[in-house]
Amino acid sequence: MKIGLTYDLRDDYLKEGFTEEETLEMDSVTTVEALADTIISLGYEVEKIGNIKSLIKLIANGARWDLVFNIAEGVYGMGRESQIPAILDAYQIPYTFSDTVVLAVSIQKALTKRIVSDIGVVTSPFVSVKSIDDISKVKLPFPLFAKPIAEGTSRGISNKSIINNKTELKEVCLELLHKFNQPVLVEHYLPGREFTVGVLGTGINSKVISAMEIIVKPHSDVEVYGFEAKENCEDFIEYRLVDSNLLESLSKMALTVHKGLNCRDASRIDVKEDEYGELHFLEINPLAGLHPTHSDLPIMCSMVGVSYLELINRIIESASERINKRSVYPGL
Repeated sequence: MKIGLTYDLRDDYLKEGFTEEETLEMDSVTTVEALADTIISLGYEVEKIGNIKSLIKLIANGARWDLVFNIAEGVYGMGRESQIPAILDAYQIPYTFSDTVVLAVSIQKALTKRIVSDIGVVTSPFVSVKSIDDISKVKLPFPLFAKPIAEGTSRGISNKSIINNKTELKEVCLELLHKFNQPVLVEHYLPGREFTVGVLGTGINSKVISAMEIIVKPHSDVEVYGFEAKENCEDFIEYRLVDSNLLESLSKMALTVHKGLNCRDASRIDVKEDEYGELHFLEINPLAGLHPTHSDLPIMCSMVGVSYLELINRIIESASERINKRSVYPGL
């Protein structure tokens, strides 16, 4: 089997003048090389395709693959994560992870929360601030939490994201609106413990692989699991597997969301407790990071004895089940 590998390489965009924060979601050389080497070690032929522009050029020149392992986040537009899958769909080239609809919905946090709430999963009350006029319309009780509505890897999240009054609300919303040029999600702040849950598989074959608590170390200067904390997780964050009772509750929520949104092959679901200890859905990442030692999903897997090789193999096996299905809507 010939597998193509699509990705947005961080170094390429830094050379073009993008900032460190702007390239936070993109992948390092280490991730791409580890992924390619692992796929080869599983017995497959690998072609490094790169980003969407490279993909288009190769397809135009007649290149084809049995499967594309897609980890490209995209750069521009609300549908950036869906762009490569849409091209692959047009040429009937199978690919790993979720389809265009799932990726487009899940990147927009307000839409995701509405759907998740509709299927019976608890998520904190929220509003979307689209302009300066919307700020005065926010009627949720303080404290609140604000973040860009369609960013990943905690871009736009910092200690300032916790909002205690109207002045802070206005300042933070204006800053985020200007910086990210997209609406701001303002939601009830959840002060409890924070977790992330890893799911592998598609449909009825979906299973929770692991769940871990994200603990900000007491001596650190960060208060939330944001941009700075993720970039320096070794210094600021402790990861701890959850106990069996809590794992059951987290697993039920994660599987409901994963299946309810029609996610495929793998996803990572973020959950947090409110002031009463009730679990609330935060967001889902259907294109979870795959750095072998720095990304949450591989970290969780290693904590329960699942090697990086096995993780990648299970993703490919899940995606491969769709290759021989002659369906216009594979995976549903």
